[in-house]
Amino acid sequence: MAAKFETVDEYIASFPEDVQRILTKVRKAIRSNVPGGEEKIRYGMPAVMLGGRYAVHFAGWKHHVGLYPVPRLDEALEAELAPHRAAKDSVNFPYAKPIPYELIGRVTASIVKLRGEGSE
Repeated sequence: MAAKFETVDEYIASFPEDVQRILTKVRKAIRSNVPGGEEKIRYGMPAVMLGGRYAVHFAGWKHHVGLYPVPRLDEALEAELAPHRAAKDSVNFPYAKPIPYELIGRVTASIVKLRGEGSE
């Protein structure tokens, strides 16, 4: 069973230094696009909450960082995400390639918009 973490800081600190830098930047890209978002550990990984519900989870793995769940987004954004889709609702960014932090921010902003529209 995976280690249990109380905070996102603990989670990130459990990785090698090079991966910590990546996860910290992913965290910033997500947090900067979730106004008033609250961080939690859910399902053993960091999640940024929006209005008491999750907005985005992210997780570090051996060879990539993943975002979950990422629903289908607008056509232009989906075209950019297509090479990174690992499953219906997840995207993976390999550590061996440059991590598209700006894309992660735009994906997060789109998810926040979708969650906002769905809660009204």
